[in-house]
Amino acid sequence: MWRVVYIAQGKTEADRLMRLLCEEGLLVKLRAFEETDTSEPACVEIMVPAAEADEALVIIHAL
Repeated sequence: MWRVVYIAQGKTEADRLMRLLCEEGLLVKLRAFEETDTSEPACVEIMVPAAEADEALVIIHAL
């Protein structure tokens, strides 16, 4: 089961966090929502497997 650990404000921020988490060896999925008039999503959920959620949150909060 996947758990949302962060909601990024845009694709650029989501991609940066995904790279960071992947470099730490975590599996990551992105899910965009709240499409804007431009084809860029306004918000992107960053999801990891539930077993890795605590580790992902520690990494994100260390930023």
